[in-house]
Amino acid sequence: MAQPSAAYLGIIRVIDKITEWTGPIFMLIVIPLILSNVVEVFMRYVFKDPTIWALDVTTMSFGALFMLGSAFGLLKGAHVRTDMLWDKFSEKKKGVIDSCAYIFFFLPAMAILCVSSFDDFLYSMSINEKSNSGAWQPIIWPLRAVITVTTGMLFLQGISELLKSLWAARTGEVLVHHEKIEV
Repeated sequence: MAQPSAAYLGIIRVIDKITEWTGPIFMLIVIPLILSNVVEVFMRYVFKDPTIWALDVTTMSFGALFMLGSAFGLLKGAHVRTDMLWDKFSEKKKGVIDSCAYIFFFLPAMAILCVSSFDDFLYSMSINEKSNSGAWQPIIWPLRAVITVTTGMLFLQGISELLKSLWAARTGEVLVHHEKIEV
């Protein structure tokens, strides 16, 4: 069995470690998501006085949770695949398909989205953009920043996954085994 260079493995390990470390931190966003809903239900049904902020907090925290958790999902293999077809492919064929997908679709898309969302974030911050979905009207540039961070994290994890796929395409061997999360 051929072994990749230490630098090759080092890049994969560093990127995967960053994603492993940030994933659980980003999961803490579930706290304001749950608390805002609990407070809203309590205020609405006990005091008959609904809040003006709970919907916005719920929407923003769920969006942030979903987006920021996507790189962690990519690392863990939790994104959608057609398993009934995918499982029949050899590791080498899977590596070729994934390598092409990362090179031609995933990485270019994440790079474009990261750059354009960063411009949107800067503009949103410069005009102090506010939500118009309710009476509270909170600033939304932090949520715009989440889009930039998400696409950056996905790009970074995509590089790690590309390196793993290239190794599988070349050797027919899976380089790094991760637990597979079923959603």
